[in-house]
Amino acid sequence: MTKPDDSELFGNRFLTSRPPAKKFPEEGMTATDAMRLLDVDLAMEGDPQRNLATFVTTWMEPEAQRIIAENLHRNFIDHAEYPISAEIEQRCVRMLADLFNAPGETTGCRTQGSSEAIMLGALSLKWKWRERRRAAGLAADRPNLIFGGDVHVVWEKFCRYFDVEPRIVPLAEDKYTIGPEDVEPHLDENTIGVVAVLGTTFTGHKDDIVGIDKLLRDVREKRDLDIPIHVDGASGAFVWPFLYPDSKWDFRLEQVRSINVSGHKYGLVYPGIGWLVFREESDLPTDLVFHENYLGKTDATFTLNFSTGASMVLAQYYNFVRYGRQGYTYIMQMMQENARTLADNLRNSGHFEVIGSDREQLPLVAFRLAGKRAYDESDIAWQLSAERGWMVPAYTLPPNAEQVKIMRVLVKETLSREQIHRLSQDIDDACRTLDAKGATHESERDMVKRGTGY
Repeated sequence: MTKPDDSELFGNRFLTSRPPAKKFPEEGMTATDAMRLLDVDLAMEGDPQRNLATFVTTWMEPEAQRIIAENLHRNFIDHAEYPISAEIEQRCVRMLADLFNAPGETTGCRTQGSSEAIMLGALSLKWKWRERRRAAGLAADRPNLIFGGDVHVVWEKFCRYFDVEPRIVPLAEDKYTIGPEDVEPHLDENTIGVVAVLGTTFTGHKDDIVGIDKLLRDVREKRDLDIPIHVDGASGAFVWPFLYPDSKWDFRLEQVRSINVSGHKYGLVYPGIGWLVFREESDLPTDLVFHENYLGKTDATFTLNFSTGASMVLAQYYNFVRYGRQGYTYIMQMMQENARTLADNLRNSGHFEVIGSDREQLPLVAFRLAGKRAYDESDIAWQLSAERGWMVPAYTLPPNAEQVKIMRVLVKETLSREQIHRLSQDIDDACRTLDAKGATHESERDMVKRGTGY
C-alpha cells in the first residue's frame, strides 16, 4: 500500500507549489485541494463588508441563499421545462410595473443587470424612432441620444456599439445633474430619446425628470416631435418608491416610456439580476422579439443574453414577497438614517463638506475636503485602506466638473450604526495621520482604486 504524501495528511500540495495558471492542468486534484486553492486566493481580496464603493448587494438572508443554491442548475431560458421560473419572472415584471405606476398592461423582462437592460431599452428607442421616420417617409440614418455626464459608461457603450450619436450634457461644479434647460438645445428630429438618471453613481441625486418631461410634452405640441424618456433607475428605482413615494419620476410622467433597475443593487439580490419595464406593450418594437423552438416549445425572447440561471429571478421574487412595500420601506429608511448620521459626523469633524444631503438622494454620503490641505481625497482613500481596510472611492467628476474630486460611502443594510461611528472615527484618524505626515507617496497613491463603482 502506498504511503500517503504528507500534504494529503496535513495540508494541501499548493502549500509548497504554485497553482495552475498558464496551462490547462494535465491532472486533477482532490475536491478539498481545489476548494482550499480557491479559498486561499480569495482570502487576499478585499472584504465585501468593508467595500463602501460597491452598489451591489453583499448580503442576503439564509433562506434566500438556500433558494439560490438549490436552483443554480436551473436554466431560466428553457421555458418549456421550467415554466414556473418564467411565470415568476413575469410576476416580478408586473409587480415592478405596479411599483413604477404603469397605467395599464405592459411588458418587460429580467436581464443580467442594468447594462443589458439599458442596451435593450435604448435599442427600443432607436427602433421606435426609425419606425416613425420611415412611416413619414423621412431619412433614419442619423440617430442621436441625449444624456448627461452623470450617466453610467454603458450609455456611451450603447452609442458606440449601435451607431448612435451621443449628445452628452457636461456637468459643472455644484451642478451634478441635468434638467430641461440642458436638454433643449440638443433636441432635433433625429433624437431617439432623452436619458434621465434616477440616483447617479457620482452623488446619488436624480436628474430633473419632471422638468424634462414637461419640456418634451411642449416640444411634442409645438414642433410635432414625440421624443420619449428612458429612466436609468439602476440604483434609484428601488429607492425612490419607498423613500420618496410622492416624487414623480416614473410612468406618472407621460414621456417616460421605459425604466431599467438593478435587482442586485437596492433590489437587495446578489449579482447579477436587472429588470427592464416598458410603459405599454407597444413600446417594445416587435422587430426586437425573436421566436425560437429548439428547447421544446416556441418562445419569444428579446434579451441579449440567452442561457442563464433562474436562481436570481427566484431570489428577487423571494425578496418581493418576503418584504413587500412595508419591508422595503423600513430597510431604505434604516439605511437613510445611518447615512444621515455619517453625514453629520463628517460635517462635525471639521474636515469635510457633504454634497447635496438636503435633496432627494440615494442612501449614500458624497463628501469632499473642506479648505486647502497638504493632501487630497485620494490620500484619505489610501490611508483608510492601509490602516483599517475600508474601501472608499475617491474620484473626479465628469467634464466639465473634472476639477472636483469627491469621496462616496454607500450605506447599505450591512453597515450598522456602530460601524457608522467606527468608520467616522477611522476617517478622522486618517485625516489626523495625514495632517502629521503629509500626502501619501506617489507609489501609494497609484495603488488606490479609482472610479465610482469599482
